[in-house]
Amino acid sequence: MLILLLLAVPLVGVLRICTTIHLNDEASSGLPLLEAKQNKLKLIALQASLVTLLVSVVIFTLHNFSSNTYQFVQELHELSYFNLYLGVDGLSLYFVLLTTIIMPVSLLSNWTSISHNLKTYLVTILVLETLLLSVFLVLDILLFYIFFESILPPLFLLIGAFGSSNRVRASFYLFLYTLLGSLFLLLSIVALYSITGTTDYDALYKINLDYSTQVYLFIGVFIAFAVKTPTILLNSWLMGVFSNTIQGIEGGILLGLAHGFVSSGLFICAGGVLYDRSSTRLITYYRGIAQMMPIFSVLFFILCLGNCGVPLTLNFVGEFLSLYGAFEKIPLLGALASSSIVFSAAYTIYMFNRIAFAGSYSKFFTVSIPDLNKREFYILISLVIITVGLGIYPAAVLDGLHYSVSSLIYKES
Repeated sequence: MLILLLLAVPLVGVLRICTTIHLNDEASSGLPLLEAKQNKLKLIALQASLVTLLVSVVIFTLHNFSSNTYQFVQELHELSYFNLYLGVDGLSLYFVLLTTIIMPVSLLSNWTSISHNLKTYLVTILVLETLLLSVFLVLDILLFYIFFESILPPLFLLIGAFGSSNRVRASFYLFLYTLLGSLFLLLSIVALYSITGTTDYDALYKINLDYSTQVYLFIGVFIAFAVKTPTILLNSWLMGVFSNTIQGIEGGILLGLAHGFVSSGLFICAGGVLYDRSSTRLITYYRGIAQMMPIFSVLFFILCLGNCGVPLTLNFVGEFLSLYGAFEKIPLLGALASSSIVFSAAYTIYMFNRIAFAGSYSKFFTVSIPDLNKREFYILISLVIITVGLGIYPAAVLDGLHYSVSSLIYKES
């Protein structure tokens, strides 16, 4: 029931928002009344996302990490064409928790920046949360594809309706590129079903396919996901996953979690703080920002260090394990993957130096830009604490991952 509750709570929030009285325009209701109605809608969405987070924490607490079986399994037979088979294991549970943490952070970061079509925005966010959770909860590869592709319409709407300049072009590019790439995934799933007669994860894992079939299926799946993943120069987390070692896979998962926290924080810094204050993304505009926004600059710097994979951050632990796994299998490719650390550190520190320092105030500053308010500070400090805290004590994640990853590799033995 907890799995169904996890998916139902955001949808209940959608229902509450849709049934809330329609927002009148400023002329008929007055600005104070309009703002009160908007805050009511925002609170409904925030409550739904926080309750979803609470449910995911309960699932995480009750999960038995010493078992390699799917837990909290729910199977719905009422659907016409296939069963809805849901559950979590020690791998997917961390991404479920990551999703439920990032969603309220996303709502809070845009608390004051979005006022037009507010209902549409909030409903889209909550629907997107349900679809994202479904991707990590389904135990059928065909249902995975369906929910994976179902994420595209909400993303298209969010970018096209609530993005900045060139948002329409960006939304169409995202939709078309991802959809075309995913056709290869669909072809691979259809081919796999024609060979095995099943799309169930457990059943597929027990089937031995010949090498040539595995290669063709891998190519189709790889093309689909390469559209969404940074594969240039064989990034370290990707090499870790492909190394098929315990350390490599654990490192890839840790980097995925770290990316969720650090990249969210950097996006909030760029779009939710700097862009909202100046309406520009030009680095030269912000030269010398540390003199006017010292608190922001410190938190921004810590997140940049996390993006570089500096020790005492979760990114460092993930990159170290990923590269260790890659070097263990193919040292040459491990060395190639390690180049990503150098390049990421170079462009990240270059960017931070130009924004925060660069010698003097920017000539574009006519008025002082205010530092972080309380809402922005609490959002960024929470992401920084998670990144640094898990970097200092990664065992909080690794202890739960180790048994599931070991079982994944050595299941048949």
